[in-house]
Amino acid sequence: MFTHRLATEADLPAITALMEIAIAEHLKAFLDSAQVELSKSIMGLDTQLIADRTYVVVEEEGRLAGCGGWSRRATLYGGDHSTSQRNAALLDMSKDAARIRAMYTHPDFKRRGVGRLILDICEGAAREAGFKSVELMATMSGEPLYRACGYNDIQRIIAASKDGVDVPGVRMGKTL
Repeated sequence: MFTHRLATEADLPAITALMEIAIAEHLKAFLDSAQVELSKSIMGLDTQLIADRTYVVVEEEGRLAGCGGWSRRATLYGGDHSTSQRNAALLDMSKDAARIRAMYTHPDFKRRGVGRLILDICEGAAREAGFKSVELMATMSGEPLYRACGYNDIQRIIAASKDGVDVPGVRMGKTL
């Protein structure tokens, strides 16, 4: 049985460790090793989500199973270290979509409903805050989950590119 709560700064080491293993394990079925490595340069935790109290952790018997959040800010994706994608401006809920951000599931818990639980929590919170829609940037490994949860393609992009290596991404959205 899963429990969830808002993440705190004390959770940062466990969240970071979960993200590292999730990136390495989940993406390797969709990307080659160079693409997985480059993905690390744009993926990760934006600690603004914890400060904004919009980031949750999901646990089972005290073990971190997953994490993810939503945001009122313009940044669509990227961690603290990926400054080129960051924009802390607040969104206008009358016309902008809230952002679903930094969702990760520990490989030991995949296909057990952790991602769906996080999406439900985030979508509910965004709806309660007054947003009418949500958007996210999907990795290739996350795309099937988001599609199954009612998200549609907005735009396929190259999320990162370096030395001839490209990392694809899909901007997806959903009406709440």
